[in-house]
Amino acid sequence: MKQWLEAVSVGLGESRTAAKTGHMSVRGLGSCVAVVLHDPEIKMGGIAHVVLPSHTLARDQSMPAKFADTAVPHLLRELRDRGARQASLVARLIGGASMFAPLTPGSGVHMGERNVAACRQAVASAGVPIVGEDVGGQAGRSLLFDVLAGTVTVRSLGQEDRHV
Repeated sequence: MKQWLEAVSVGLGESRTAAKTGHMSVRGLGSCVAVVLHDPEIKMGGIAHVVLPSHTLARDQSMPAKFADTAVPHLLRELRDRGARQASLVARLIGGASMFAPLTPGSGVHMGERNVAACRQAVASAGVPIVGEDVGGQAGRSLLFDVLAGTVTVRSLGQEDRHV
């Protein structure tokens, strides 16, 4: 529990990186997706808190981590600038819930699903393998990323913690 409280929080549309120590968290993921990149060789990682699938959906594009299509290249650049090797990176995706699906008529694609698809595409385009996911469904999530160990713990209300 202490790790959750002391972790560096990554807010909406933000990205953060860390090396060799520490924890990062994202709390209250609904339709948003956290893209977690980790270089296990040098124990470095980062998180982008993606809100929308494309930068074309917003007027204000000043936060590159806010959009799947710009978040992944932005986070990769930040990690490479700190010494990470792109060939060593692995990715995990967490979030993308359709929390209000029961309240909306029809069976259209919800924003959470769009965010997950866009994040998968952006990570694939960067050539980074996805080694874990906890996405979709109707429940919100929070995550704790242990940079040194490279582990991601996902917590949802009423469910056991999961390791992705």
